[in-house]
Amino acid sequence: MQEQFLTEEHIMFRDAVREFIKRDILPYHEQWEKDGIVPRDIWLKAGENGFLCMDVPEEYGGMGVDDYRYLALLSEELAKNGVHGPGFGITNELVVPYLMAFGNEEQKKRWLPKLATGESIGALAMTEPNAGSDLQSAATTAVRNGDHFVVNGQKTFISNGILADVIITYVKTTPGEGAKGTSLLVIEEGMEGFERGRNLEKVGLHAQDTAELYFKDVKVPVENMLGEEGMGFRYLMHNLPQERLSIAVGSIGQAEGALNSTIDYCRERTAFGRPIGKFQNSRFELAEMTTELQVARVFLDHCIMLQVEEKLTAEEAAMAKWWCSDITQKIIDRCLQLHGGYGYMLEYPIAKFFLDHRVNPIYGGTNEIMKEIIGRRELGF
Repeated sequence: MQEQFLTEEHIMFRDAVREFIKRDILPYHEQWEKDGIVPRDIWLKAGENGFLCMDVPEEYGGMGVDDYRYLALLSEELAKNGVHGPGFGITNELVVPYLMAFGNEEQKKRWLPKLATGESIGALAMTEPNAGSDLQSAATTAVRNGDHFVVNGQKTFISNGILADVIITYVKTTPGEGAKGTSLLVIEEGMEGFERGRNLEKVGLHAQDTAELYFKDVKVPVENMLGEEGMGFRYLMHNLPQERLSIAVGSIGQAEGALNSTIDYCRERTAFGRPIGKFQNSRFELAEMTTELQVARVFLDHCIMLQVEEKLTAEEAAMAKWWCSDITQKIIDRCLQLHGGYGYMLEYPIAKFFLDHRVNPIYGGTNEIMKEIIGRRELGF
């Protein structure tokens, strides 16, 4: 974020995040990428440093700081450094908002304190093999049987899926009624019939565990339903603007990291007896990308401040997610081109930025869906 939107407390928090990344993540992230997963102790360290559940009230174990800028700063710094293994944002920006908005007192006291310390890890299970952006086509069922629901079905592409202990799961409680027949159930580690599939091999984000989840006659207590039965789709729509804004934040962080590393490369790499940054084409490319990034940053910061004021609309969040992820993809591609053959080598940061960012225009609703939202609601078509 631009300094003008940050207080002294925000800057101190950002400095603490930077030190945490430098000390506890960067030295180990390459190994985590090889392993395809991060150790659980990094979550405990994040909890100790106050980087989990910052906006959760102290009575539930959080920091009690209800200011989206702290979440945005954490996501931005992780993205800028290209360290995507620790999926802190999944807990902070996908799981916690649902628990805070729709959880009852008992549920908040049961799940939030351990999420805040890092003892528990959260995940959100929406996507299925045949239902991605079209959430109303989800086929995982939850049938009421006395004091519990029996869940059957499958989820896929679930971030934190291997490590997660608390999984908010989108289910059909009344098949045949479309969106009105859906609900949110919290499925927990250790429930009989709940199994994790393979840790999926992805183009990028290699240190971030992403899994398939299987449910076969899983008995989930009625007490694990979030909010009211039949309100699942509406609840998802409630939090999607923040989820999409977080993707925009991460995208611009990645663009900044990629551009910074490219500027350094253009200063150091020589061709025909001088740094490649002194060639007109290189200067023009860097000038254009710097301008594009600054323009995107202004709009993104505007959206972040709207979120702080709880005024961000679904249309504005869709604009931010689409524009920021799209411009970042273009910037990273041009940065890679400036590296020449070295840009294709994974030992250079730009190659990892290229791979890691590619999913941003896809998840959280594809950018094509973002344009649909803007076209239908903002333009009335």
